[in-house]
Amino acid sequence: MATPDFVLALREKIGNDPLWLSGVTAVVVRDAEVLLVRRADNGEWTPVTGIIDPGEQPATAAAREVLEEADVVAEPTRLAWVQVTHPVVYPNGDRSQYIDLVFRCDYVSGEPHPADGENTDAAWFPLDALPPLSPNMLERVRRALPATGEAAFLR
Repeated sequence: MATPDFVLALREKIGNDPLWLSGVTAVVVRDAEVLLVRRADNGEWTPVTGIIDPGEQPATAAAREVLEEADVVAEPTRLAWVQVTHPVVYPNGDRSQYIDLVFRCDYVSGEPHPADGENTDAAWFPLDALPPLSPNMLERVRRALPATGEAAFLR
């Protein structure tokens, strides 16, 4: 997984100590489909996720991450959920926890593929035929969909 330079610089100072970071989840919707990527680190399907760069607007980060990870242009249209994730311990011992801003994004253009090495696959999935998702990732998708219509597929 690509670690932003600012995180690497902080890690030089704090080692593996817990680091509080701001992240985004981009739930990209096209008709009755959602864009998912298969993570290279654990093989799980998820919406696109990433770290917000210092000074970057969160919605801009969501669109940037979708383009970087899946080569898809998407427009963030709504902040759908703000949550604090469980603490994460990476294989190298680094500890982090994230405030995650989940954005509903509408598809603009592009055909998904793993564009930056962080994922092994990227594809559209019908909302009524999603691959297995962790409960938290499924909740992120559910919250990005309207209370009626699209979200009915996930009940």
